[in-house]
Order: sequence, then C-alpha cells, then structure tokens
Amino acid sequence: MSNLAQKSQAAGDPALLSLSEVAAQIRDRKLSSVEATQALLSRVAKWQPKLNAFVRIEADEALQAAREADAQLSKFGARGPLHGVPMAHKDMYYFAGKPAGCGSKVREGWIAPETSTAIKHLQKAGAIRIGALHMAEFAYGPTGHNAYLGPARNPWDNACITGGSSSGSAAAVAARLTYAALGSDTGGSIRMPAHFCGITGLKVSYGRVSRANALPLSFTLDTVGPLARSAEDCALIAELIFGADPLDPVTEGAPAWDKAATQRPVGSLKIGVPKSFYVDDLEPDVATTLDQTIKVFEKLGAKIMPVELPDQTAVAAAALIVLAVEATSFHAPWMRTRPQDYTPQVRNRLENGLAYSAIEYLEALRWRGPALAAHLEAIGDVDIIVAPASRAVAPTIADTDAGGGPHADEMVVALMRFMRPINYLGVPVLVVPAGHSSTGLPIGLQLIGRPYCDETLIALGRAFQQESDEHLRVPELK
Repeated sequence: MSNLAQKSQAAGDPALLSLSEVAAQIRDRKLSSVEATQALLSRVAKWQPKLNAFVRIEADEALQAAREADAQLSKFGARGPLHGVPMAHKDMYYFAGKPAGCGSKVREGWIAPETSTAIKHLQKAGAIRIGALHMAEFAYGPTGHNAYLGPARNPWDNACITGGSSSGSAAAVAARLTYAALGSDTGGSIRMPAHFCGITGLKVSYGRVSRANALPLSFTLDTVGPLARSAEDCALIAELIFGADPLDPVTEGAPAWDKAATQRPVGSLKIGVPKSFYVDDLEPDVATTLDQTIKVFEKLGAKIMPVELPDQTAVAAAALIVLAVEATSFHAPWMRTRPQDYTPQVRNRLENGLAYSAIEYLEALRWRGPALAAHLEAIGDVDIIVAPASRAVAPTIADTDAGGGPHADEMVVALMRFMRPINYLGVPVLVVPAGHSSTGLPIGLQLIGRPYCDETLIALGRAFQQESDEHLRVPELK
C-alpha cells in the first residue's frame, strides 16, 4: 500500500492513523479523543472474536476518560504528547485498582495495588486506557498459545500464531485496535510477535527502562518496550518511558532518551551482516527479504560489511540457564502451594528450572560480561547488525501446539533460535517489517545495536520506513 493510499484510508477511519498522527490531531483539535476511542472500539468489536487479542475491554471507562480528556484540552491545553490517545497494553502491566491476570489462573481476580512505572509515564503524557491485552501465561511462552485463555490469533491469517509472549499487543497493533502497546522482552517476546504480525517493536537496552510494578519473569533479562506501527511511533513512547527509576535499581544512571541521536544520518552508519548463525537455514522468502533490505541500506548510504560473531549457540544456552532458574525462583511460592493452577506446559517449564545447580546459574551470570566484550570485539566499529528475526514466517497454531505432533517442540525451538543471544548480551534491537511471504505473511528483520544506542536503531528504522511501505500494510478482516 502506498503512503498516499494509507493516508487516504486513514482519513476515513481514525483507527488507521499512526500513534504520532493521532496524537498530533488530538492536540490540534482536528480529532477528538472520543472520536479516536470510538474508532478503536468499533474495530475491537469486529476483530476481537477473530483474534482473542484482548482479555478485558473497558469501553465505558475509556469513553468517559476520553470525554474528560477532550474537556481538559479545551480548558487547560494538552496534558502531554499523548493527550487523550487511547491505548491498551499487555496484561502484565499493573494499573492500581484494576485486575492484572498475567495470562494465568493463579492471578485471576488479583487487583494491582500499584501502577507500573512505564504506565505512569504514559498516563502523565495523557494516554488513556481501553483495556488489557492477551499474553502467554506469566509471559512464559514464545508462540501466543495459552491453554487457559485460548490462543491469540494472527490478523494476517487467523490459523497462524502471533508469537509470544506479547501476543495480544502484537495482534492488536497489527489489526489497528490500539495505536501502540507495551510488551516485554526476556527471550524475544517483543521481537518475535513484531516479526510474525508485521509491526515494529523495540527491545531496549537492559537497564534503560524501569520494570517496576510489572510482572517479572527473569530479573536479569527482562526488558520493557513498545510495539507500534513504525519506528517513529516507537521513538515517541521510548522518549517517555526511558530513564532512571528508584523502584528499579538496574536503571540507576540510565541515560534518558536522546532525541537528537535519532536523527543520525544513515550515511554515517556501518551495518554488519553476519557470516553465519543468523543467515543459516532461512526460508527463501526470509533470505530474499534480508538481501533486498541490505540493498536499501546501501542505497541510503550505509557501509555494509560482513561480521563473524562469537558462538551464538553458547550465548543462547547461557541465556536459557539464567531464564529458567530466575523464572522458577519467582514462581517457587506458587509452585509449592498452587501447582494445579498452572497449565501443564508452563508448569513443566518451571520445573525444568529446578534441574540447574547454583554453580551452573552463577557461571552463566558471570560469563555475561566476557560474552558482551567478545561480541563488541567481533563487531569492531559496526553500529548495527542486520539479521532475520526468525528463519520462517508464522506457522499455524495447530502445528506449534504442545499436542501438535512429534515435531512441534522442534519447530518452536527453530523459530526462536535468533532471539535469546540478544537478551543475554543486553543490547537493543529494533524489529521492522521488511517484506512478506508469497502467502502474504509478514517478515521482520532485527536491527541489533550497541549497548545504550537504542536511538541509532530508530534513525535507521525511520529511514528504512521512508523507503519501504511494509509497515503501512493493514490486514483485512475475513
């Protein structure tokens, strides 16, 4: 779809506007918050039965908040850059006084006593809430399956997975049911859904965004970040949520968002292409998309160079140990008292964490510094590495279900292969939709940055999306 066609379509349906566009139109009083909210809720009513993207829809509360936002705008001006913008987020972000089920039976009916720091930043900027989004049980699943809630479904093909664990966030953004959504990324849970659903997702540098009062999974790997329709929209949210928070010690000294750095010329960038691992065993459509995207980067003036990365299999293995042990540690009290309230697949994954010794865990933690040092030495002065998010496009829900056959687990492992090394290293990644398969399913690529250089990823992502219209494609309701 051309930019002109997208703008023409958006003119008739406010839900099709980007986050940046709708925020500007509300501030400029060209569109009311009520109109934007009604537009999203209208699409939610049509799409939700197909997608299962929401776990709660708060239409009456959202419309009341929108009316109040419009009244405040008339009397006092905009509260912030997201004044009156309706949004929904993954159901692991706590809103004081509201339920947060976290995709589980264990947390069913639990009312959050506090609000997540990231949500507070968005509220301060003026955003309003329209509901809560589907997620894998306790954020511990890569596909979008949830035996308790039922699976979320991909807007491009309802028979296919969304990716997880930020399943509802990706499906809702792709279907234009929310302008953007917060997700989390511990082992690929922003990047994989962004790839499968054809949207843009930012996995931030570890320590730059507070995780306070959001459900933890693995406290040394967890990151908070946005899924949105473009790099521009991700930057808008990042500018609001980045920075230190006394409630999350790992953010101490974290640099605030540097908006000027997002304007870095692409011609000044050196982009690395891995010689192995990330380019091994790719489906033809994915390999073609990678090659075509590299040509676009060359056209934009970037210097392209091959890079030989350290053994990524070893890095991924270390990440798995850290994740398994820390997830089991967090869930141990419930595992002792309420094991029957976990679905079998998640309970089995948590029990696997008991198999690792303290020595194995500590060795995996201790190796993180040397692993990052080796990574940086290998890439030299390369600014960004471009790599596929997965070897393939979204498979079907049936083929990846726990009972889907003898090769289901093997398929999921292969799909996730390019995810975990990034979390272990703690570096930032922006996933951008870069192509689609012969069947129309999206293909995303990872732009892997240097530590604390998240803004450079936005610079390249924005420039790429000025050349590509993949992020403007909108799925049709069938």
